[in-house]
Amino acid sequence: MPSERFDFPNAEGLELAGLLDLPMAEPRAYALFAHCFTCGKDVHAARRIAEALTALGIAVLRFDFTGLGASEGEFANTTFSSNVADLVAAADHLRRTRRAPALLIGHSLGGAAVLAAAGDVPEARAVATIAAPCDPKHVTGLFRDHVDRIKAQGEVDVALAGRPFRIRREFLDDVAEQNLTQRIAELRKALLVFHSPVDEYVGIDNASCIFLAAKHPKSFISLDDADHLLSRRGDAAYVAHVIAAWAERYLDARSPVMEGASAGPGVSVSETREGKFQQLVQAGTHRIFSDEPTSMGGLDSGLSPYDLLLASLGACTAMTVRLYAERKALPLDRVSVHLTHAKIHAEDCENCETKEGKIDRIDRAITFEGALDDGQRQRLMEIADKCPVHRTLTSEIDIRTVERGPEAAVPL
Repeated sequence: MPSERFDFPNAEGLELAGLLDLPMAEPRAYALFAHCFTCGKDVHAARRIAEALTALGIAVLRFDFTGLGASEGEFANTTFSSNVADLVAAADHLRRTRRAPALLIGHSLGGAAVLAAAGDVPEARAVATIAAPCDPKHVTGLFRDHVDRIKAQGEVDVALAGRPFRIRREFLDDVAEQNLTQRIAELRKALLVFHSPVDEYVGIDNASCIFLAAKHPKSFISLDDADHLLSRRGDAAYVAHVIAAWAERYLDARSPVMEGASAGPGVSVSETREGKFQQLVQAGTHRIFSDEPTSMGGLDSGLSPYDLLLASLGACTAMTVRLYAERKALPLDRVSVHLTHAKIHAEDCENCETKEGKIDRIDRAITFEGALDDGQRQRLMEIADKCPVHRTLTSEIDIRTVERGPEAAVPL
């Protein structure tokens, strides 16, 4: 993904170091990302989420808060409130130079910061938090053994993630004065809360607190066994994919390319450059991912090519059966299809013309629910074999392949 240096001044006139990650085509929307406490814009979670979002057409601004990374200022002079002010300054600069962020994303304490800053970014329509604390003073748990000394001495150097940071009493006083739950209740923006039930730093109860404080529309996604920093590439990619799909409803921001693609026929497939095999599959306004399992070197972030093939046959089978049942007024409550694919020796297939080597076998098991008699069930089984995709797979297929220049491809 192309990235541009995107430095800007904060409210104190200090220069903050930012990176603007851009998609290959005109951005559908802009997002602003806030990193975790004492982290920076280049932390794995921020970089990988930005990579995945740009592959989906969303530009992402990530930056170092005051006193961190390449940004000017002293970390010891910062507070939670100053971090919120840095976020507002980032949004203001983005608004002046490009387009205001429609999406705010925050990781850990950065999640609490975007919740606090959202009210000052009127163009933001959606907010996503990842492993965020419900109360900013939760972060003091990282240096709980030093809190009394900080209060007594005014400032103390503490080790966080193996690095020394100076924490001052002003920081403690500031987080103690925050009323984040009130700001969440007044958010008036779509909210998506990500949290792992095994988060080792910020407990899952924080997600419950945020979710209960928020008004609808709100959603919660469990990150299962992910760690706090989303150190596994697949976890960060998963978060980005869910954010992009969820935010689609609220952003109202399709690029001209996307609008044009929605009316045309066909399917476009393009590498996302996330992992070794991940592909973005676009059909009109719909987008899904194809990938390989981790055992094959992929991220396991989407259906494999053969999974997609089976899904096509299964969906077509169920739709065809449903149409027939409705036309004949049959008491079919529900139809389910389970499919598997395997390579078998040709000699094991009694009805196949090929007798040497291996051939593909698809096993399809169909379940009909409803008060159907034996004759009706038999007829539905016959109809299943008449679905268009089944006919295509069992007929002679002419696949023509041509080379297409990059300029002719549909940008994603």
